[in-house]
Amino acid sequence: MTEAAPALAGDWAGRHLGTRTVSWTERDAILYALAVGARADQLDLVYEKNLRVLPSFVLTLAQWAPDVLGSAGAFDVGTTLHGAQRLTVLEPLPAAGELTFSASVGAVWDKGSAAVFDVTVESRCSVATWTLFAPGRGGFGGERGPGRPEPPPAAPESTTAVPTAATAAVLYRLLGDRHAIHVDPAAAAAIGRPRPILHGLATLATVSLALAEQAGAHPADLRELSGRFAAPVFPGETVTVRRYAGGAFDVLSAAGTAIECGLARFT
Repeated sequence: MTEAAPALAGDWAGRHLGTRTVSWTERDAILYALAVGARADQLDLVYEKNLRVLPSFVLTLAQWAPDVLGSAGAFDVGTTLHGAQRLTVLEPLPAAGELTFSASVGAVWDKGSAAVFDVTVESRCSVATWTLFAPGRGGFGGERGPGRPEPPPAAPESTTAVPTAATAAVLYRLLGDRHAIHVDPAAAAAIGRPRPILHGLATLATVSLALAEQAGAHPADLRELSGRFAAPVFPGETVTVRRYAGGAFDVLSAAGTAIECGLARFT
């Protein structure tokens, strides 16, 4: 990025973050499926013969975009949190290949003590938006933005216990997000956690497999996925997934509601 970094968080709105072509192999897609809980008997997710790629794998390919925004000085990468994620799937990912992404900053909301950045990454296969909560970057006089969505009005249609693997975080980080809080106990302790935590995107993808099963769908037929990250999940923990009408869901962990205002839709 050649432009000077804006002094105010709100001035980042609309900034182009660049274009990048990213490649992957069948091995990468299989590693991702295993990291987020695919079973050994789900052969078309874990075996290169007739391999189908989980659509949320695209989020690992596009992770560079929020990283670019942080390294450019928009926020403190040590304190900024991944607040929410949205993914719309436009077409299936091939088992191996390359994809060109274009990234930009969308809205930047002023929450007073913090700023909230939306980073949108587009490709021919997907549109994905990271929502990033940046303490200390608010107070720039911008709009506050939308409030927290209302929870589902009715009781869940189904409730399922979903285990996460003890190795989930150390596997998932090999796909690009190597933040130390997911592997180093000292780094986790520095943010007030008793041990390394699972990536929010790993939790989101893991529960999407269970949601597909509940919906009678194949997990590779995911077309829309979103959720707000509200509490941590620890690798090896079993979470509770509650599915509501219309594809809405939430996820409960030992620490509270781990994912709220979730939505998963399949074809």
